[in-house]
Amino acid sequence: MLSVSNLSVQFGKRVLFDEVNTKFTQGNCYGIIGANGSGKSTFLKILAGEEDPTAGHVHLDKGKRMSVLTQDHFAYDEYRVLETVLMGNKPLFNLKNEMDAIYAKTDFTDEDGIKVGDLSLTYEEMGGWTAESDAANLLSSLGIKSTIHETKMAELDNKDKVRVLLAQAIFGNPDVLIMDEPTNDLDFETIGWLENFLANYENTVIVVSHDRHFLDAVCTHVSDIDFGKITHYSGNYTFWYESSQLAARQRAQQNKKAEDKKKELEEFIRRFSANVAKSKQATSRKKMIEKLNIGDIKPSSRRYPGIFFEQERHAGDQILNIENLSKSVEDEMLFKDIHLNLNKGDKVVVLSRNSNALHAFFEILMGNREADSGEFKWGVTTTQSYLPVDNTPFFENDDNLVEWMRQWAKTEEEREAVYLRGFLGRMLFSGDEALKKSSVLSGGEKVRCMLSRMMLLRANVLLIDEPTNHLDLESIQAFNNGLKKFKGTVLFTTHDHEFAQTIANRVIEITPKGIIDRISTFDEYIDNPKLKELRKSMYS
Repeated sequence: MLSVSNLSVQFGKRVLFDEVNTKFTQGNCYGIIGANGSGKSTFLKILAGEEDPTAGHVHLDKGKRMSVLTQDHFAYDEYRVLETVLMGNKPLFNLKNEMDAIYAKTDFTDEDGIKVGDLSLTYEEMGGWTAESDAANLLSSLGIKSTIHETKMAELDNKDKVRVLLAQAIFGNPDVLIMDEPTNDLDFETIGWLENFLANYENTVIVVSHDRHFLDAVCTHVSDIDFGKITHYSGNYTFWYESSQLAARQRAQQNKKAEDKKKELEEFIRRFSANVAKSKQATSRKKMIEKLNIGDIKPSSRRYPGIFFEQERHAGDQILNIENLSKSVEDEMLFKDIHLNLNKGDKVVVLSRNSNALHAFFEILMGNREADSGEFKWGVTTTQSYLPVDNTPFFENDDNLVEWMRQWAKTEEEREAVYLRGFLGRMLFSGDEALKKSSVLSGGEKVRCMLSRMMLLRANVLLIDEPTNHLDLESIQAFNNGLKKFKGTVLFTTHDHEFAQTIANRVIEITPKGIIDRISTFDEYIDNPKLKELRKSMYS
């Protein structure tokens, strides 16, 4: 279907890919993973023909069509929504334009009639006469109402644009579908729809995503970029992660017999296969583990940060009480009449279809914004630590990271450079990395610094707003594990399904008409039919 031969990519002295040879076959979904900077997005651009490799080439079988999810949200602003989707099938769209141009001729000839007749037959074979209705149905499935199908893209908000561009990418059943971070800016319902769509998709899918639940739901293979090579492994992300961790532990156990290691690996494969078979997601596409080779399981070279949250003191029973809290911005009601009592040990995922409502709620609780009405009170034994969605104000000076961390230290020992460098080293800022200027950090490095700050503060209540933004999969996994083990109280927002499901024991949804508050796991909450109807009514 799609193959890569002797592919090399080099920027100056830096070698990103070194003579990569691989193929992507029909019916499989490949999740491309790799550390930040390993070249995931570059590889997708080369496959799509948007960038040229230093050497080697990409081959797509003759007659096959490739579609790419665009990341440029402004590229189609001058076009109508429905037209934008139709443009996803370029051969069909171009054929329609050619036919329209002939029909529009003032000097229409018999030859034109014969030509347009031939084109019409091809157009019919390609499904052209039902294309508009197919595109409209696809848009409706993604939550784009028919009332805006004739609207120009420029008039849509970013969330709707993302859905339209997603519809464009999958329209017309492309033979190869390439998607870079397809879940960005999508709500959980739309992500769920996309998971089901791709899980039953019969052609080839190649995707980069930091959403572990999404990768688990759709991938038949994980394609690992490491040491300038790409290696395919059967199974989804969780299988790759757990098996690589098991292999790493076994490698460290020098005295363990080879036969014992083999039995442990075989038992792991049996357990994982059984879990997949019992899963609600075990559709024909998702039964990805038909045959797993023990030899495929290798330790990963990935480096995971050490994220461990401790409490300086344990909180009492009174954590947070909120009475009649309301907030609006101009003519938009973000939330109103919020009454809430937070219990000790609660780990609450806070949801809303309006991200501005979530950000405002957290900023109010941290004293950074004023509510329109109502009040809240933190328990006297509580201490709060906050990870905001926008951390820009924390990085406006030129302190190096040791100096930056020192401002949050509480004791003389914590102010020592050796202590702080050790702390930063666990967060992957080792050696000279700890002396980088805080003002020049990447988005992911800034979040790791903010997490270091939170760990140093040792608060018993953590408030976390969109924590996985800018983080790679390794940091997300370590962060997720750290919060699962934390014994204190957590309030967090996220678009990461796995984060929500594995951490939260309570779900609170903020709507314009009040809140929905349930003691439940995230999956139980979003799958409950009665709650689906209630949620719908709270936004209507």
